[in-house]
Amino acid sequence: MSWKFSIVRTGIAACLALVTSGSSYAATSLDSLAGGWAGSGSMKPSNGDWEKVRCKVAYNVTKPGKAISLDLRCASDAYKMSLSANIEQNETQLSGNWFESEYRQGGKISGTNSDGLIEARIEGETVAALVTIRTKGGHQSFVMEAPGSWLSQVTIELNKDAK
Repeated sequence: MSWKFSIVRTGIAACLALVTSGSSYAATSLDSLAGGWAGSGSMKPSNGDWEKVRCKVAYNVTKPGKAISLDLRCASDAYKMSLSANIEQNETQLSGNWFESEYRQGGKISGTNSDGLIEARIEGETVAALVTIRTKGGHQSFVMEAPGSWLSQVTIELNKDAK
């Protein structure tokens, strides 16, 4: 499997994690994500050193209180990624789909969004990852774990753009 494809798989999972924001018992609307976010973090190949990554994401509410879309762009010294996703929420349950246009891969998203904590599973034909996302005010952090993938871990810290 090519390293670029593996990076995309892991990056997709990490980015999708960003889409869902919310902590553990009360449903949180995705609407609070609307707008632009930017930040940086790092990713770890399964057999290499941590690498720095920069990301920008734009969230657009498509159905108030029910659905959001995202446009995510991430880059490191070694790759670029362009990801879009559509996420719907029913009470605390999340579902949706994603597509990465640079490497033409896509799949499904499922998980929960409650009270500041999102726990999601991202899947595609060759992708499977677990994501934990915490959002508090204008700050968002996420951790993605993809055991067996070339890119096994990703951590990113984002801040909401000031208007």
